[in-house]
Amino acid sequence: MAEKKQNKGGCFIATGRRKKSIARVRLYPGSGKIEINGRDVEEYLQRDTLIIIAKQPLTITSTADKFDVVVNVDGGGISGQAGAICHGIARALVKVSETYKKELKDAGLLTRDPRMKERKKYGLKKARKAPQFSKR
Repeated sequence: MAEKKQNKGGCFIATGRRKKSIARVRLYPGSGKIEINGRDVEEYLQRDTLIIIAKQPLTITSTADKFDVVVNVDGGGISGQAGAICHGIARALVKVSETYKKELKDAGLLTRDPRMKERKKYGLKKARKAPQFSKR
């Protein structure tokens, strides 16, 4: 089984990914404060749906008031960053206790979402959008 990898400061570290975003998550025993890139979660994510997505693992395992979360996230857009934060928190919670693994796996939060942006092809305007057809 996976060992509990705990830092000197008593925190659990995990990495979450989504699209081009990478989130480095640290869980500390605390009161439920979430800090993203030095700012509060409501200030950073702004949209309620993204805040709910980011807090999903804590809500499912009912540990929202037991841990302080410090996140360093970069790359991609704000939606991908929220997904990466969710993935990272879920992985860190599994390191805290293996009992959370079943709940998080059933919710699909431990699986990295493999969907990426499709590359642009030559002769097209975007990945699939073709220039307008002109008969004459």
